Amino acid sequence: MARQQKVVEIYTDGACSGNPGVGGWGAVLRWNGHERELYGGKAHTTNNQMELMAAIRALKALKEPCLVDLYTDSVYVRNGISKWIEGWKKNNWRTASKSPVKNMELWQALEEACSCHTVRWHWVKGHAGHPENERADALARKAIEQYRENGHFPT
Repeated sequence: MARQQKVVEIYTDGACSGNPGVGGWGAVLRWNGHERELYGGKAHTTNNQMELMAAIRALKALKEPCLVDLYTDSVYVRNGISKWIEGWKKNNWRTASKSPVKNMELWQALEEACSCHTVRWHWVKGHAGHPENERADALARKAIEQYRENGHFPT
């Protein structure tokens, strides 16, 4: 009998002070009555890069293949991974207008992070009172504040 996959809910968000500027990402992971918070950042980045990093780092934190419901307020991340990425790969990482895909390395890292999981992507409206999305946003902002206070991001 096959072992049933663990079901995990992940809520992610990215933030940037200036775009580009100092950025942070946050993630809340929930499974089987457990919860874990992750956050980090980068000194010079964009909001979209932090949105991608939140999903990448959350998925990489999983220790076994899981069934994941990943909630993001980024249409860019959700559409990129669920609609656009196959076309980008077929076009040698070019958009329909033949421009290079922005953040290609992060898209490749996200695809790799998804590869051993079954991921269902969900969009939630940001800053609309969704409790877990608000927590992920607070974690992303916390990373930015920690960097401003001591010049370091959480490890």
